[in-house]
Amino acid sequence: MKYYFIVPIAGLGKRMGLNIPKQYYRIKEKPIFISTLEVIEKSKLVDGIYISVNKKDIKLVEAYLREFKITKVKKIVEGGSERQYSIKNALDHIEEDAIIAVQDGVRPNIREEYIENTYEILMAEENLDGLVVGVPVKDTVKVIDKYGFIVSTPERKTLFSAHTPQVFRSAILKEAYEKAEKDSFLGTDDSSLVERIGGRVQVYEGHADNVKITTKEDLRYFE
Repeated sequence: MKYYFIVPIAGLGKRMGLNIPKQYYRIKEKPIFISTLEVIEKSKLVDGIYISVNKKDIKLVEAYLREFKITKVKKIVEGGSERQYSIKNALDHIEEDAIIAVQDGVRPNIREEYIENTYEILMAEENLDGLVVGVPVKDTVKVIDKYGFIVSTPERKTLFSAHTPQVFRSAILKEAYEKAEKDSFLGTDDSSLVERIGGRVQVYEGHADNVKITTKEDLRYFE
């Protein structure tokens, strides 16, 4: 079965306080999103990549792909105002049954094992709809009410931080996105959309270094 990656990089990254969107920030002369794509590009399992970008940046991204010899990109699509809309725009271009992974463009420490193992598990487990790379939560988490009072303390062993890639069978992922669009539901990640329509999603335990670059502290960590 074909294996495709969707990589959204349409965000503006205003919280970083940089003079350019963080995905284009260069570390060792290489934009962050290129570091992400290079790992995906090298995988023999991956058949193609779809990228969602801000409309004004399409030519810029095309130039970067040529410069760094990223050859597996099948389509660059226009991104939306929210990450979810950007991914839906890319999903609409994948018509065949496939395994589809969604990977944050600014999560550059993606590992080959995430790409290969999630695909192989999904192919082997017919009753499984998706896998989410994640790590156990280290801190005790408190659930609070609107006034800031603690309501409950969930068992830490049941809590995981969700990372990417998040990998699904294409049929249920498309169904989940279409239902979310119909209901005007905005989820926090791809798995949340699949979960709300009854999909069976499992956690694949990853590594703590698989950080999404959202702050200057994250940037310094990656540097």
